[in-house]
Amino acid sequence: MQPAMIGGILLALVVGVLLPLQALINARLGQATQGPLFASFASFLVGTLVLGAALLVTRTPWPSTQALGAQPPWVWLGGAIGALYVLSATVLVPRIGAAALICLVVFGQVAGSLLFDHYGVLNQARVLDPWRLAGAALVAVGAVMVVRPGQGG
Repeated sequence: MQPAMIGGILLALVVGVLLPLQALINARLGQATQGPLFASFASFLVGTLVLGAALLVTRTPWPSTQALGAQPPWVWLGGAIGALYVLSATVLVPRIGAAALICLVVFGQVAGSLLFDHYGVLNQARVLDPWRLAGAALVAVGAVMVVRPGQGG
């Protein structure tokens, strides 16, 4: 396996470990301050500052206003989707727990990704075959095993 691939896999695993921690931190901030909306805003504000600093440090050139203006309006939905995720995680972690949240989010990501791939949404279509469906079913079973509906805690 190539070093770049190994590095990518390790980065994905580290991010995977950090996402429930982010949700737990944001939930704690929400409980200690003005609630989940404020905590989510604070999370995005800090993230924006970190990314702004990274842009400056790496001297990444800014796109022209013409290039930005030429983009279809839907390209700006990524930030709104990210905000929905952070707010939802901040609200849900105290209610269902970090593990349940992440398992349900991962199953949603797998199911959505399979559909987006199958219909070629923003990418080349990839047929939804029995193997991919079986993989999604295994993820669903794993999510159910972690969430265990009806098992209060």
